[in-house]
Parts: sequence; structure tokens; C-alpha cells
Amino acid sequence: MHPAFARSLRAFAATLAAALVAVAAPVALAAPALAEQCTEHAAPPAPVDTSEKPKPGQPVPPPLPVPAQPVGGDLLGGCGPVLPPGAPALPPGDTSASWVLQDLDTGAVVAAKDPHARERPASLIKTLLALVVVTELKPDQVIVPTKEDAEQECTCVGITAGGHYTVDQLLHGLLMHSGNDVAHAFATALGGVDAAVAKMNALAARIGATDTRAATPSGLDGPGMSTSAYDLSLVFHYAMKQPEFAKAVATKAYTIPAIDGKPPIPVFNDNKLLGVYPGFLGGKTGFTDDARHTYVGGAERDGHRLAIVMMRAEQRPTKVVDQAAKLLDYGFALEKNGAQPVGQIAYRPLSTDSAAPMSDKEVTPAGATTAAAEKPDPFGTTGWVLTVVVLLIIIAGFVISYQRKRNARA
Repeated sequence: MHPAFARSLRAFAATLAAALVAVAAPVALAAPALAEQCTEHAAPPAPVDTSEKPKPGQPVPPPLPVPAQPVGGDLLGGCGPVLPPGAPALPPGDTSASWVLQDLDTGAVVAAKDPHARERPASLIKTLLALVVVTELKPDQVIVPTKEDAEQECTCVGITAGGHYTVDQLLHGLLMHSGNDVAHAFATALGGVDAAVAKMNALAARIGATDTRAATPSGLDGPGMSTSAYDLSLVFHYAMKQPEFAKAVATKAYTIPAIDGKPPIPVFNDNKLLGVYPGFLGGKTGFTDDARHTYVGGAERDGHRLAIVMMRAEQRPTKVVDQAAKLLDYGFALEKNGAQPVGQIAYRPLSTDSAAPMSDKEVTPAGATTAAAEKPDPFGTTGWVLTVVVLLIIIAGFVISYQRKRNARA
């Protein structure tokens, strides 16, 4: 082999080896970050009772798939607190397993804690049911509850079988007092419980709530029930753009008028921050033995609208609403100081074929794209670069080997 040619090949091989090390280094450096991703949150914790036992002959629903990329941004795939750089310490007293603070106007995730941990929603799933209702039923449409509707396991508003109620009246009862009787009446009007749950799940899939599977329309625990603080933040962000929803959650007291010889039904909002926390916009509370306490609430201050979603919280030593108020204060302080978001509430439709019917009131955030446009290359840019580099090294090896054999024959 000519000495100059040999030197060139050696230089080429050395360059390729250096390039390989260079492109491999980021992968090695990224490994610890990947190890910190939540790996045991595919399903909520084990139930404490038999409420999620499937009916005879029905299988236990498997956990929902975990997306390859965390919805809302890479940082939201982490466990524990997810805070902006330089953020102050979190307020004391938080008992929740996970939470998300979001900007209701921009969709920016201001801060979070284990945002994609799979949890049970309890009555917060009624926000998803309400979203289906406002997209499919007209506010003045009359609903006549059945005996089964009126006799649901309470919390109940007190509607009666055979009574005549408008969708708007029942929506107030659903969101203000978390009426399970109202939830069942809406489910009946939507085609029955199974049909209503299917529509809820289709809508969740359409808007990108990949952690969510409704099992009941009311939030009572059922087989396969699942959601996350991120998903409920996404649902609330979407729902607050619907005037009927926003009006109902912001109402402190309401009366369903007397009709059909039945007395009027007073309805009071269960959300204790309404009228107490400055600028409070409304929200929803929830509780079951398996889900524990769940909470969503929003408020406006200094031109910013923030919302907090809390999952699997406890009332002691501090009430959940007081914990929520402290987290809202914390979020407003972060925005006031110009903190950078840690993620983004983003609608990411999974399939237009499985979408629930949507009205012209559907809101698409600015800059939203289709799932196909946002789908990342599973192999990744680094993977392709590594492949090309390795291929070039192999070719160089063949060339060197060939030249050595040729030189030996000469």
C-alpha cells in the first residue's frame, strides 16, 4: 500500500472514530435523565375495595399504553416536582400525589408534580362528561329522568323520575353539586351508560388525553378507570372555553325551579374557594375511597388565569382547598417573576375516526398540529447518524483489508 494512501485511510478512520464518540456522547449523557422517567405509573394504585371488580365474564381492562414521548413536553415525563430553573421552594402542606399548575390562556404548564402519574379522577371525570354534554346537547333541551337515574348512589342533586329539566339546569347540578343522579340522567340522554362512557373516552382520545379511560359517567370507581393531573388539566382548559361550562362552575348558588308539582331544588357549589379566593373562576371537587380527594380550580389575577389540578390528596393536616390556594399563589408568583414554563397543555388528536361528535364551538389552540405532523421519528436523528457513521467505518475497514491483501500479493 502506498504510504500516503495508508496515512489517509488511518486519518479517515480516526476521524470517523472521533465522530462516533461525539455523537454517542449525548446519548450516554442522556441516559441518567431517561432513568429518571416514571416507569411504574401505567395504572393507578391497587384499589382498596371491590368497586373496580369487572362484571362476571368480563376481563380486567389492561393499563393504557404509555406514550413514547411525554405529552406536553419531555420535562412532564419526570417524577416528583417539575419546576422552572431558580424556582422558590414549594409551599408546605401539599398532600397530593400529583398536580399540575397551568396558564388557562396560553396553556403553559407553570409547574407540576408527577403530572402523568395514572390516578383515579373521582367526580373530576364529570368535567369530561360535561364537555360531551355541551357539544352534543342544546342548553334548552328537556331531559326526563328515569327511575334508575333518580336512584343513583349519591352525592345527588335530588331530581325526580318523570320530572322535566333542561340541560342547562342539570349542568348546574352536575358541576356545582356533583350530582350522580344528574350524571346518570345525562348518560341516559346520550344513549345509555355504555354509550356515554364511549363518547367520553372518544373525546378524551380526540383532544389528546392519553392517560384517561372513563369507566363510569359519574366518577364512581369502575374497572380500568384512569386519568392524570395533566389530562384533567387539558380537559379543564378545553372546557373553560365553553360558555355553558364556565358559567356553571362559577355559580355559587342556583335553584332548579319547581315543575310538574315538584318543589324547587336549591343547588350550592361544593367548591369552597368560590367567593373566598380572590378572582376565583370555579372548578370541581371529587372523592372516592380509591381515588381519595381530587380537585380542580381556576383563578384570575393581574391579567393571568391559572388553574390547579390535584390528585389523590388528603384533607389532613390541611384542607385540600387550602392546599390548592397555596399552589395557585405559588403559580401566580412564578408568572409574575417571568418563570419559564416547564411544559405545554397541547391538544393532540390521536384519530379522527374515534372522535366524539364536536360542534362548531370546538376550540383549536393556535399552533396546534395534527398527530401525523407531530409524531416523532422513533429511531431519532442520533440513531440515523450513528448508523451512517458505523456504515462508513465498515466500508473503510473493507478498503484497508483489500489494500493489505493486494499489497501482500504484490
